[in-house]
Amino acid sequence: MSSVVIVGTQWGDEGKGKIVDLLTRSADYVVRFQGGNNAGHTLVVNKQQYIFHIIPSGILYEDKKCMIGNGVIIDPAILLEEIASLAEKGLPVTPERLTISENAHLIMEYHRRLDQAQEASLSKEKKIGTTGRGIGPCYVDKVGRTGIKIGDLLDEGSLREKLAASLDEKNFLLKQKYSEEPVSFEVVLANMLSYAEKLAPFVGNVSVELDKARKRGENILFEGAQGTQLDIDHGTYPFVTSSNTVAGNACNGSGFGPTHIDSVIGILKAYTTRVGEGPFPTELHDQTGEALQRKGGEFGATTGRKRRCGWLDGVVASDAVRLNGLTGLAITKLDVLSGQPKIKMATSYELGDRSLSAMPSNIRDAARVKPVYEELAGWQSEINEVTAYEDLPVEAKDYVKRIEDFTGVEAVIVSVGPDRDETLLLKNPFEA
Repeated sequence: MSSVVIVGTQWGDEGKGKIVDLLTRSADYVVRFQGGNNAGHTLVVNKQQYIFHIIPSGILYEDKKCMIGNGVIIDPAILLEEIASLAEKGLPVTPERLTISENAHLIMEYHRRLDQAQEASLSKEKKIGTTGRGIGPCYVDKVGRTGIKIGDLLDEGSLREKLAASLDEKNFLLKQKYSEEPVSFEVVLANMLSYAEKLAPFVGNVSVELDKARKRGENILFEGAQGTQLDIDHGTYPFVTSSNTVAGNACNGSGFGPTHIDSVIGILKAYTTRVGEGPFPTELHDQTGEALQRKGGEFGATTGRKRRCGWLDGVVASDAVRLNGLTGLAITKLDVLSGQPKIKMATSYELGDRSLSAMPSNIRDAARVKPVYEELAGWQSEINEVTAYEDLPVEAKDYVKRIEDFTGVEAVIVSVGPDRDETLLLKNPFEA
């Protein structure tokens, strides 16, 4: 029995979905533990593309049980759309295959409305780059103890009471602060009751179910969303998401004891990308950046926005190693670097006369740092058809080795193309 946590090491979009899909083959349970439908995991299986926003990507396997933990916030309309979309592709999602924690909080219409109104009211330099999906306002309600949980859908009296109390405050803000139309109590209630009927069979106690699975000796895979530098506490605040994206939250967000975690695999893109606003020390504003964006297909699965692209940031990678306690790396999109004559990796930052080995917590300093680069030789041949690590170009293997040496963490997976099978599994964490 093993329990493995998958986390992003950068600003999200590292290719976690594909790695989760690979490791799901060895897992019995796949658990999503934080975030909401602001996340987007893209998988390509037999030339068929699947994009997951809420449901764990392990749902592609009929013999796996998927769980949505209490740390996830759920837009019920989006969840039901995702279930319907998968069914249309021949992947029925049943209560036998998916359990949703009764303690997961719900994204309501007023959360989306407030999210969009708040972002629109900010000046350009202060915009966060939110997806506008209600994520932040929902987490605010959760922390403020005024949120509505999915378990409340099963108790109409409780739902009515909580909804009425919340709408009083939210409509005041919408009308008085943002000059927006109020949200109708009756419309929201009717929608929620409709969702309740459809989702009730999926609702259960994820923590109890996972503990029983652990005691039976089942393999459990925890699937993170976003990336380490988007963590609400440890990321480039305020340009972050509203949840804890680091590995420690796998336990908080699912009700699973920390001493039961066996390994933590960090997904590291071979270069660095970021969506939205915020510091990005290695960002490239030249033809190389455009080439990485084009060849890497760097467009957000959730928003469709172009991802900013730059060289690999070793400082960001080192932060991820420390914050997550990484035991292995999954290096993704190595193939995108094929054709580059030289490859660079930032090994430290300069800030005035200071040398920094970690991202500064002061956001103004984070925006001012200058990366110190180490240059490595590139390779010209395409590598997407390589099936054994030893067959990679020498320069590609040297690059992977340099990443391992710099971070102090071994690469256990190397991705050489977008398809499911274009992945080199060097060491299976479930068999370690």
